[in-house]
Amino acid sequence: MAIFHSMEYVEIERKFLVNSEAFKTDFESKRRITQGFLNTDPERTIRVRIMGEKAFLTIKGASSEDGLSRFEWETEIPITDAEKLLPLCGSEYIDKYRYWVRCGKHLFEVDEFLGNNQGLIVAELELIHADEAFEKPDWLGEEVTGQPKYYNAMLVQHPFINW
Repeated sequence: MAIFHSMEYVEIERKFLVNSEAFKTDFESKRRITQGFLNTDPERTIRVRIMGEKAFLTIKGASSEDGLSRFEWETEIPITDAEKLLPLCGSEYIDKYRYWVRCGKHLFEVDEFLGNNQGLIVAELELIHADEAFEKPDWLGEEVTGQPKYYNAMLVQHPFINW
């Protein structure tokens, strides 16, 4: 049995809607992501994710009051284990393309959702501290940090198609 590196930290993240597909001309890489949730309780979300040829199990704690930070623990798992766990997540999954787009010294993760969430494009930016300055590309729209309806765990339960 292989031993995988795990990561534990408090994630500081800002989330934005994307107002155009201009980011597609500047992305560094792109991967398809399929993920399901073993638990969608906002106090302790448990996610199973397959991203390309890798798979991960992630546990997230409750968001801070401002929605900027929360505990996150993630470990890589064998892809065969993730394939066995995904059916336990129910019939609804998140299916999306993730683009990594550099802007200045920061790397945006832009998620273009598919399936029941098609039409929704969200950009996330992880920061070292909550008030860290960053460049805002022209395609970056309204900030939705801390708005639960944009969390992937909520999009499984209340997809964009039904808004």
